[in-house]
Formats: sequence, C-alpha cells, structure tokens
Amino acid sequence: MQIDIGIPEAQRQKIIEGLERLLADSYTLYLKTHNYHWNVTGPLFNTLHLMFEEHYNELALAVDALAERIRSLGAYAPGSYAAFSKLSRVEESTEVPAALDMVRDLVRAHETVIRTAREAFPAIEAGSDEATADLVTQRLQIHEKTAWMLRSLLEDAGHKS
Repeated sequence: MQIDIGIPEAQRQKIIEGLERLLADSYTLYLKTHNYHWNVTGPLFNTLHLMFEEHYNELALAVDALAERIRSLGAYAPGSYAAFSKLSRVEESTEVPAALDMVRDLVRAHETVIRTAREAFPAIEAGSDEATADLVTQRLQIHEKTAWMLRSLLEDAGHKS
C-alpha cells in the first residue's frame, strides 16, 4: 500500500537510510555495553556494572523506538548481525579490556552514535519529518549526556574544569 504522510518517497528513503545507520550503531553499542556489564572487573566493578546495566536497558528501548520509526516510514528495519555489521560504524568488541579501557571505548562508541545521528538531520529536515527529528534529538541528548558521564569517570579527582 502506498504511504502518503506528506514526505516524498525519495526523501523518506534518505531518512530511512539515516535511521538504519543509527539503529545499527545503537544496537552495536547496546551489545558492547551489555558485554562490558557482564565482564567488568576491578575496584570500580559495582559502579560500572550498575551503570552499564542502566545504559544497555536504555539502549534496548532506543533500538525498539528507532526500528518502529523505520517501520512507520514504510521500510523493514534491519535486524540481523550481518545487516548491523554492514551499517554500523561502532567497532565491535572482541576482547575484554580493563575497566577504564571499557569506559574509554564506550565514550568513543557514544561519540560515534552522536555523529551518525547528526548526519541524519539534513535528510530529516529536508523532509520536514518532525517526528523523526524529535526522536533523533532525544537520542542525541541521551548519548551526549552519557558520553559526558563516562568521560567524567576518567578525569583526575583533583582536576577542576
């Protein structure tokens, strides 16, 4: 059935492509965060274990919202590791790094997701797709705040900004 929601087909396709990349980055980040939650060790174990759990639970909701937005725009959402590996710029974790290296890696991953979200905006704005703009803006805010919180864990205790 034809979709007639006020966004031309070509523009909808560009928006969908941006959302697919954002979904793939977000899912890869979800998997990385969950992996680190399971495998973190050391003096910061409890702090990081709980923080990573909060983050992957939030990401689980986010990937659902992104996939459902793709569906509402008339496309099937990518949903396999193969599809995500082709679309994602977030590097997969194949080893178990030390706790603070996990934090550094997650900062880089969140910053990658932030850049992917920003890259989606020109198509979203050109299509006057306010619903997608709202969703992506919310994702940006969450990832920027999370990256800041993670970076804060890496600062020297005596350092003042």
